[in-house]
Amino acid sequence: MPLPSTVPQLLLIVVALLPGITYQLVREHGRGPVPAETETGHRILRALTASVVLDSLYFAVLGTHLVELLRPASYPARTRDAALHALLLLFALPALGAALLSWRERRTLRGRYRPTPTAWDHVFRDRGASFVRVRLKDGTWVGGWFGSGSYATSYPQPPELYLQSTWRMAPDGSFVARVDGTSGLYVRAEDIDILELLEPPSRASPRPDGA
Repeated sequence: MPLPSTVPQLLLIVVALLPGITYQLVREHGRGPVPAETETGHRILRALTASVVLDSLYFAVLGTHLVELLRPASYPARTRDAALHALLLLFALPALGAALLSWRERRTLRGRYRPTPTAWDHVFRDRGASFVRVRLKDGTWVGGWFGSGSYATSYPQPPELYLQSTWRMAPDGSFVARVDGTSGLYVRAEDIDILELLEPPSRASPRPDGA
């Protein structure tokens, strides 16, 4: 597709895209990302759909007044008027509409919606230091310490976990002793059967299982 070569063509593209982009960004901020919108193509399609709806409403309400503002002959005499309309129609109204829709959804949904996209993100977001015990799908127990040097990926990246220290585990899943000479433990969520977080032990119980 050729690039716009005139001011009217550029204005037309801006009018066509910006309302939907603004609406989409505010909606994502209010409800959090959803799996259906992980692909860029889907997000662009939703933004274009929102732009078509909003632009149709604008022209239905403002009609010839909006057409006059888009004509090159109206510049520079009506530059300020056009800028105010652009701020209102391209940013303020789409953002307000998205915010109101998100607010209405939160009030009507039976369960409280959290913008955190997955349980994995909810568990590890703002997570303090703790021991982590993992049973893999093959029945093997692994575990370690999740501290300031550890890391958990977040959506939309695949769930993965890095524990900064590794512990030797007993067959029943209890912690035995820290493994020296290692740089940590890497675990993929797709290999996990059960994951458990244990609160940091007290000084009286230096072992993670309190023994």
